[in-house]
Amino acid sequence: MLDVRRMQILRAVVTSGSITAAATNLGYTPSAVSQQMAVLEKQAGLPLLERVGRGVRPTEAGRLLSKHAAVISRQVAEAETALTDLRARRTGLLSVRYFATVGATLIAPALARLRQEHPEIRVDLRMTDPRDPLPDVTEGRADLAVVVRPRGRLHDGVHLVHLLDDPYRAVLPTGHRLAAKRVLDLTDLADEPWVRSDGPGPCLDAVAEGCAAAGFSPNHVVESEDYTTAQGFVAAGLGISLIPAMGLANRHPGVVVRKVRGPEPIRGIHAAVRETSLSRPALRGLLAALQDVPVA
Repeated sequence: MLDVRRMQILRAVVTSGSITAAATNLGYTPSAVSQQMAVLEKQAGLPLLERVGRGVRPTEAGRLLSKHAAVISRQVAEAETALTDLRARRTGLLSVRYFATVGATLIAPALARLRQEHPEIRVDLRMTDPRDPLPDVTEGRADLAVVVRPRGRLHDGVHLVHLLDDPYRAVLPTGHRLAAKRVLDLTDLADEPWVRSDGPGPCLDAVAEGCAAAGFSPNHVVESEDYTTAQGFVAAGLGISLIPAMGLANRHPGVVVRKVRGPEPIRGIHAAVRETSLSRPALRGLLAALQDVPVA
């Protein structure tokens, strides 16, 4: 019979890429982790890990057991949440994750409505920038996360609810040669130096895919993962940038903002919830509130 605890150790090894790193993360010695993996391989009857350089990678059997270990962790987290609700006499706790630019416009009014409709519900609210909040839902640490995802991308055990589309705008320094145009073709920006406004992830992917559709790859001369900072670099004349409309609430006085087309890059903003949590009335209420928030 497979040992669940050893499966979780295997998952740690697969995630970290080495026995030594997994041992450090778990607070074990490398030899103890190796011994547990040896026992688990005997239980499985198949090799689970193979050496690659100084690290290890999972075999097909190792990937299979690691995937099931993740499911078990998620189910345990859901069970713990349910027990917490029972201990709290069903007052309930909702764990919510979000990124900065949706905080004031989406999260705040939605939570205000939730408080009116479900005053007994406590909310564990955390911002995850610059980290993608989706893993908190997939791994059972949160009930709901507001995420950027293109439509149609599915995740096992996660239900995605489309909230809005946030179009990207061209941000130019005041006096730029293109500032006189009210709407820019994306190809107008092909030869410009660019200030990258997003870190690696779905937001940057939306820009890269739009530029690829227009037939070019942007020349990033400055990297920033903060929209306010990116505007400062643009105002200083270091380059142009694409920034989502929701990220331009605090506009720098030294920039001008123009719509773009051909294509217009858009980031799709969704609420991600665990399918097993959809029966909770408070969670459904929060989803409805998020969908009803008017966003200019």
